[in-house]
Amino acid sequence: MCPPGTRGKRKRPGVSGDTRGRARGADTLSGMDARRVGLPALLPYLREHARTLAAVAALSLVGAAAALAQPVLVRTVLDDISAGHPAAAGVALLVALLITGAAIGGIRDFLLQRTAEGVVLTTRRRLAGHLLRLPIAEYDARRTGDLLSRVGADTTLLRAVVTSGLLEIVTGVVMVTGATIAMAVLDPLLLGVAAAGLAVGMSVAITASRRVRALSQRAQERLGEMTSAVERSISAVRTIRAAGAEEREARTVGRSAAEAYDAGMRVARLEVLIGPAATAATQGAFLLVLGVGGARAASGAITVGELVAFIMFLFFLVLPLGQALSAYTRLQTGLGALQRIEEILDLPAESAGDVAAVPDAAGAADAVAFEHVSFAYPGGGEVLHDVSFTVPRGSRVALVGPSGAGKSTTLALIERFYEVSDGTIRVDGTDIRQVPRAGLRAKLGYVEQEAPVLAGTLRDNLLLTAPGADDARLLAALGEVNLGGLVARAPEGLDVQVGEGGVLLSGGERQRLAIARALLAGSPILLLDEPTSNLDARNEAALREAIATASVRRTLVVVAHRLSTVIDSDRIIVLEGGRVVAQGTHRELLDLSPLYRELAAHQLLVP
Repeated sequence: MCPPGTRGKRKRPGVSGDTRGRARGADTLSGMDARRVGLPALLPYLREHARTLAAVAALSLVGAAAALAQPVLVRTVLDDISAGHPAAAGVALLVALLITGAAIGGIRDFLLQRTAEGVVLTTRRRLAGHLLRLPIAEYDARRTGDLLSRVGADTTLLRAVVTSGLLEIVTGVVMVTGATIAMAVLDPLLLGVAAAGLAVGMSVAITASRRVRALSQRAQERLGEMTSAVERSISAVRTIRAAGAEEREARTVGRSAAEAYDAGMRVARLEVLIGPAATAATQGAFLLVLGVGGARAASGAITVGELVAFIMFLFFLVLPLGQALSAYTRLQTGLGALQRIEEILDLPAESAGDVAAVPDAAGAADAVAFEHVSFAYPGGGEVLHDVSFTVPRGSRVALVGPSGAGKSTTLALIERFYEVSDGTIRVDGTDIRQVPRAGLRAKLGYVEQEAPVLAGTLRDNLLLTAPGADDARLLAALGEVNLGGLVARAPEGLDVQVGEGGVLLSGGERQRLAIARALLAGSPILLLDEPTSNLDARNEAALREAIATASVRRTLVVVAHRLSTVIDSDRIIVLEGGRVVAQGTHRELLDLSPLYRELAAHQLLVP
């Protein structure tokens, strides 16, 4: 069987498609007992911006104080005018307060925006770094599009939490508290009238806001599924075009988009209740205060200045109250996104290993040894059964057998992408579970069956495994795999673009580039999974020469369907049904193994 990410992708029982879990829900954690995050979960994201946020909080408090002072000054100015006293000083001070408040608001908003962008940047870096360190098995159960959605859309929602979430709620509380106290001092009766008008509408809005988080999280999940559908279609666009399946795929993406739309509309319908309820409460309170307050001013119970000041305080009460309510709604949306981010960050990363250094086992006779190894993928049946074999140091060993025999899985286990279910794998005489993964993989060069090529230039791809290599070394590696002509015919040389996924290269060029990349790493053990699967006869012969040259300096373990690639190997191990059924040289196996002879006969290699 082939490991995830290779052409022969394994299938789990009951799930059709590739190992990313195309069945709905396979990539989300909604079915798990996910930890529900609250406001404390935001603190780690805000901690590095604590000083800036403290400055923003201070500016907000000063701005709130300046705003609350304005109705008092207005009342004083109006009372002075009514009494025939000079009011120029009060007017000047009022103008100064307005200008100061506007300046403070601008500085505060800039600091908030900068902090929000910083939080998004930090979160994306942290999430992306964690994603790259997850165990390979985690990628088997998740869709790439959903992971991209968490890095992109979900982190973006945190911006609103910072810019108009927590601090707006805090500022709103200060403003509401100050305005309420001032209104109580001015006229307790009018305060009771205003509170009665606000109570009904605000209670409806608050009740609706409590449901926003769950619906918003569901909408983000649907967005992730839609992104996955788009990613699936784009990554296979050539196959889709060749099959004439554009309309079917468009309908599939359309259904996902419709589900995301429906989820978004459920949030929108709920938010629609919040806005009108708050507006109705505001207008109702204003009309009540205007009517009752006008009557009290006419009766002499309060002055006109006090009524105007009260109405201004009412606006200072209602406006931040509505803003705080809206901010609470956005906060719930942000916490829903944060929960999706935290679900990924809570997944354990691939451990570095159990010891601090790679033990010195240079004297071990075998570079690789399998000792009674069995393995089953999570949720699937057993793939390898009691497999034992050795790869002597400096030798060239091939793994052959029918599709699904477990050949590629064997290489994945050597790389420790998965842990064995039973038995032991040794590299240079040491159990790989007792070696740090970084140290283990430094010993191993690995070329996957699909030979992935990174978007960018030829140089970028080669430097992936040898960041300090000069041009001469890069060109030498390309020459070893008969790829020097690619540089010679491109005006850009090593800086020629290879396209997304190497689309500007042929299948054989991608394969050889991946092998050159592995050779540059200088690893003493080289694992090649179907190195000639995309090569024509001429390039296969050239690559066989390169592999033969590499085997003088390295230990090679080669998985091959084309027996012509490996007939000159020091040892050939035949796998069938996850078991070693025979091993020996090409000539020995022709006599000893019916299965090997059958494979050879099909490829016209039987003398």
